Amino acid sequence: MAKEHGSLSINSQNIFPIIKKWMYSDHDIFYRELISNACDAITKLKKLALIGEYEEPDDVEYKVKVLLSPKNKTITIVDNGLGMTSEEVNEYINQIAFSGAEAFLEQYKDKTNDDQIIGHFGLGFYSAFMVADRVTIDTLSYKKDSKAVHWECDGGTEYDMSESKKTEIGTSITLYLNENAYEFCNEYKAREVLEKYCSFMPVEIFMENTDEEPKTVDIPEEELQEKDVVVKRFTKDAVTEEVEENGEKKTVEKEPAKKMVTINKRPEAINNIHPLWTKHPNECSKEDYIEFYHRVFKDYKEPLFWIHLNMDYPFNLKGILYFPKLNMEYESAEGTIKLYNNQVFVADNIKEVIPEFLLLLKGVIDCPDLPLNVSRSALQNDGFVKKISDYITKKVADKLSGMCKTDRENYEKYWDDINPFIKYGCLKDEKFAEKMNDYIIFKNLDNKYVTLKEELEVNKEKHENTIYYVTDTQEQSQYINMFKADKIDALILDNRIDQPFIQTLESKNENLKFVRVDSEIDDSFKEDVNEDELKDLKEKLSDIFKKALNNDKLNVNVTKLKDENISSIITLSEQDRRMQDMMKMYGMANMDPSMFGANGQTLVLNANNKLVKYIIDNPDNENTALFSTQIYDLALLAHQPLQPEAMTRFIQRSNQIMQLLAK
Repeated sequence: MAKEHGSLSINSQNIFPIIKKWMYSDHDIFYRELISNACDAITKLKKLALIGEYEEPDDVEYKVKVLLSPKNKTITIVDNGLGMTSEEVNEYINQIAFSGAEAFLEQYKDKTNDDQIIGHFGLGFYSAFMVADRVTIDTLSYKKDSKAVHWECDGGTEYDMSESKKTEIGTSITLYLNENAYEFCNEYKAREVLEKYCSFMPVEIFMENTDEEPKTVDIPEEELQEKDVVVKRFTKDAVTEEVEENGEKKTVEKEPAKKMVTINKRPEAINNIHPLWTKHPNECSKEDYIEFYHRVFKDYKEPLFWIHLNMDYPFNLKGILYFPKLNMEYESAEGTIKLYNNQVFVADNIKEVIPEFLLLLKGVIDCPDLPLNVSRSALQNDGFVKKISDYITKKVADKLSGMCKTDRENYEKYWDDINPFIKYGCLKDEKFAEKMNDYIIFKNLDNKYVTLKEELEVNKEKHENTIYYVTDTQEQSQYINMFKADKIDALILDNRIDQPFIQTLESKNENLKFVRVDSEIDDSFKEDVNEDELKDLKEKLSDIFKKALNNDKLNVNVTKLKDENISSIITLSEQDRRMQDMMKMYGMANMDPSMFGANGQTLVLNANNKLVKYIIDNPDNENTALFSTQIYDLALLAHQPLQPEAMTRFIQRSNQIMQLLAK
């Protein structure tokens, strides 16, 4: 062909600065764009062979090679796909933003399907200029009598085309890196980037450092394969051993001499062209899923279970979602869901596709139908994306509800780990909440799992529409013992997400209320008493305790508990405690809750207790103040940890009381 010099067909003279600075946020993405284009070229050629428009050589091995030269500061990407004619170079390279994939699909849409055609945009090739001062292409089309074409451009708006010396079908693109991008021809950096973007592309990818001598390995001659490059042949000496037999030493042959060959190390593809999510779930074993999880997410722990997504209509979507063990003690409890487009990595945790609550999980989702923008980094068409998101939510809810119905034992076993995720999902997604409503379970005081409906039914005679709960089994142990002794059940809600979750349940269920076990004293714990009698005792004891504690704002109440061994209890109404929790959340912990109408803690004294009776009968005794303070601290200690200074005084006071007993 005659030499040709021309200008690129573009709408703006500033296309290259735009590509370099704005189109792609990460400069390493040129690897993804160029290699996915190479995979496309091979896929197209295979499809042409399938429909009889190209005759494949018998020994063809389709592959993409990434050739690095740190010495020359170049990267060359070679494929043996369908190549291009000079007319096609003009159409697909010189006319920026013309998608070769789109044209191919349009031409052959009635003859074959569009599976595995990756590219949707024509700008991917030009990502090379983010890292290269100069780019060359050498390409030879599969078409009969085609001539090889050489193309080059230095990043401006002009190019040169001429005949190439290339003799094999396919395309070779060479990038002459600029000084800010030399790291990308480093073997270790290149492998890191290729593993990030290309680990599951549908054509085998091989990487080679052309500046180094080929690495060699020694193998037995019988293992030699036809394609191996033999460096030398040799005989490995027999392995012998000297042994003693009947008092005589002799040499015994343990392994015979063996014919060996030294060969160039066989190339190993850096990618897996058949990732697990592309297979049918029936083809995958438990070990396959776990091994894939460890390899992709570098997580040494095993996942709890997983969901294999496999959908062809109304859109194509495949993937695997793993439920890891969640540690909600840390603020940033976020998983990793990798989004792929035809096995090409797009990004982690794209919130438009992945419902927010699912970002606690780990997984991969591959959707060829994703309406990506020109840089494959953002989504278009909100309506379609919403359908994908809704489908993923539905499949997760179906998996969880199905497990609860058919495998309750494992569902309960996993519950402690998955319940923060499920509750978070219910708070964030109304449709998910509706589907999971009957499958949310709670652990009770007997360590058994019950639904909300079951808990309400069991306790409706004693406290209808009221659910008692525990947030800390150690701090609230005194209250738990009272509940157990009176055969009243309570639920254990010890996760941070439980507080907003129970408020949501209350808003959705009329008359339902959740009450912490230390918020009030249930009537079933009390004796029937004369209120007037208690009124007088309350006034008397209130004066004594306020004076002893030097606290005029102390709230004191008096009752008669059936258990006379309990001297005192601290209660804080559910409403007041929620108010305090909210104040802590908004950084108002040091403010007085009474400003917002809260009454604060109440000291409830048991008039049946002998120590309380002693105080009633001996208000002016020299030890009454000592005992009163100790009773208050004992109640407080059963409700919450004492502050350091208060704990010091409590220990000193305890020693003082024991000394009194020892006299």
